[in-house]
Amino acid sequence: MDRTKNRPIPSGTVTPGVVLLISIAFLILGSVTILLKSNVLTLGIGLLTFFWYNAVYTPLKKVFALAIIPGSLVGALPPVAGWVAAGGSVTDPKILLVASFFFIWQIPHFWILLLVYGKDYDKGGFPTLTNVFSIRQLINITFCWIVLTIVTALSFNFFGIFNYFMTGVFLILLCGWLFIQSLKFLRSNGESRILKNMFISINIFTLLIITSLTLDKLIKLFLE
Repeated sequence: MDRTKNRPIPSGTVTPGVVLLISIAFLILGSVTILLKSNVLTLGIGLLTFFWYNAVYTPLKKVFALAIIPGSLVGALPPVAGWVAAGGSVTDPKILLVASFFFIWQIPHFWILLLVYGKDYDKGGFPTLTNVFSIRQLINITFCWIVLTIVTALSFNFFGIFNYFMTGVFLILLCGWLFIQSLKFLRSNGESRILKNMFISINIFTLLIITSLTLDKLIKLFLE
């Protein structure tokens, strides 16, 4: 793939054997650190994330065009691990909603990328939805997932996730901005500029969601 050919392994900068050794070292170091500084459940969630990405998602995306859907579990688990490490319950509705948001947003994120680099994924031998749906159909489907991402984010205001009213107001404005961007995306005909702008927009959206969650909690901690 042209998009990835200059990365360390494809370019030959490092060999797969060296990467495997480095990965094992990080896995052991990370696992020991989590176990010593947190708890067994957090370690279990971390190891599940590692297993799911490498043993489920990675092989699956080579044979299944919808692999991103089960694969998105990888993005949903880390917030749960952090929550549990801080003493929270794994079944708390708040963290389940946050995890759901991170699960859902990855799907339009990837499909927008696919719209931009569909031919490159074909070149890499991956089954893709661009060979199942037309560009118009895939844009329509992706738009629905973007709206679902927005709705899930807006739900934060109804689960007591934020400490401050202004954080909720910022979230509403942020969701409104992304919806406007998504309408431009929906009305497009797959122009590269609009697709790339939508990809950047949904990433900025998620970054600002993470930032607002973090700042809201930090301010609360400093004021207590």
